[in-house]
Amino acid sequence: MDWLVSFAKFLVNEILSEPAYLIGIITAVGLTALRKSVGQILGGAIKATLGFLLIGAGATLVVAALAPLGDMIQGATGAQGVIPTNEAIVGIAQAEYGSRVAWLMILGFAVGLLLARFTPLRYVFLTGHHMLFMATLLTIVLATAGQPSWLVVVVGGVLLGIMLVALPALAHPWTKRVTGNNTVAIGHFGTAGYIAAGATGQLVGKRSRSTESMNLPEGLRFLRDSMVATALSMVLIYLIVAILYLVKAGKDAYAVFGTGGGEPAAGIGEYLMQSVMQGLQFGIAVAVILFGVRTILGELVPAFQGIAKKIVPGAVPALDAPIVFPYAQNAVLVGFISSFIGGLVSLALLAWVFEPAFGLALVLPGLVPHFFTGGAAGVYGNATGGRRGAVLGAFVNGVLITFLPALLLKVLGAFGEENTTFGDADFGWFGVVVGNAAKLGSTPGLIVMLAFGAVILAGAILVQKRVVETGWDPGARRDALLPPSETAGDDPMGGVDSAREGVGDGGPVRTQARIAPPRGAPKPPPPPGEG
Repeated sequence: MDWLVSFAKFLVNEILSEPAYLIGIITAVGLTALRKSVGQILGGAIKATLGFLLIGAGATLVVAALAPLGDMIQGATGAQGVIPTNEAIVGIAQAEYGSRVAWLMILGFAVGLLLARFTPLRYVFLTGHHMLFMATLLTIVLATAGQPSWLVVVVGGVLLGIMLVALPALAHPWTKRVTGNNTVAIGHFGTAGYIAAGATGQLVGKRSRSTESMNLPEGLRFLRDSMVATALSMVLIYLIVAILYLVKAGKDAYAVFGTGGGEPAAGIGEYLMQSVMQGLQFGIAVAVILFGVRTILGELVPAFQGIAKKIVPGAVPALDAPIVFPYAQNAVLVGFISSFIGGLVSLALLAWVFEPAFGLALVLPGLVPHFFTGGAAGVYGNATGGRRGAVLGAFVNGVLITFLPALLLKVLGAFGEENTTFGDADFGWFGVVVGNAAKLGSTPGLIVMLAFGAVILAGAILVQKRVVETGWDPGARRDALLPPSETAGDDPMGGVDSAREGVGDGGPVRTQARIAPPRGAPKPPPPPGEG
């Protein structure tokens, strides 16, 4: 029997404890359930495994690129500065918690399917990378609070499953306003920002015209490429911080690039160009991680999607934030710019008020999180409040994704010192609540966390039954105040290469597309029956 015990130890310690192998195995199981050929199963499993390894490789580059920036921020301001990048913090966490993250993600998806099957919340969350991000967040906050591994996986999986069905339901009244139908839901953990943007639009935009009647400059189209946007934002941030640090530290600033085995700068020109190179290196690192995520999801999501169709017939797919971009392309760009401005204003408040008073870290705005969540928030704000709704709704989103990550750092333990963190709104508020509850201890923490999850689930069911299924339209009052010719620009399919009437706000739609999500971004799977 010794050989059997040795084989079991080998299986657990060398295979199931390695997240890359575990992801490959799960992919193989899903593809087998879909009756794929042996070649497709083997190829899919290998690609998913390689994708996971790419995430780790990219994370190493991220850490190297961010280290000098963190030193310069602390030297220039005396405060810790972080850049919220989901992929970066997830990649860093894989080295320590990879297997627990994988098991938690698998359990969470299973719990989400069961809740979708047996509750009124018939949403199947198919944004695989955000499942991975939330699973990583829950693992970090529970593990760093000292919770045992079984509780991390089991309780974290239950909480993840609740979030996968509850958040699409809570946002669905505004999502239906955007899309004009019930065929798709939002499956993205920036939901708090989208709800806030939609509600802000209701308050401020009763007579405001749609963003889709605006003509925007073509010169901003280069921001569609996520690698370019990431590198550009980091180069600008690096240069600004480098100059501030140079003014304060003088020639001593040249040594910042000598830490970690690098070479100190010989002069001001080399110092500035090394800053530019570090910003570009960060763009490369995030591109590597994104490629790894896309490689995993290209195999894992179809397997999950096929299984979900069999378990939850008639479910509404909950997809990534870019799924709403075609419904109001001008609002995407307006929302991105407004969200970024909200991040800058919030950064100033953090630096002048909240860091000195409460010790909160300085959260620097990055173009990529503000593009995705700000762009989507602009679409939601425009749907209920036109131009004013898009501008102010996305501004609120920018404030949320600056302050919430600063609060989240308090419950991330050692990971709060990595100069990066989770960026989207739901990671912030949910992580803060769960992390503080976990610090109460195993039994009290377990009770509080499960009670919190039950409240979210009950609230989502109430919204589904009392709001979504009754057909409440959050933009109905605005429609009543605007003439039909004004509401035509808000048509859910405005900007897409088609023309329809009688959907959403009604009226003819325009066909000119103005902006699309970055080419390097992970693309959501098409709704069932398409593509």
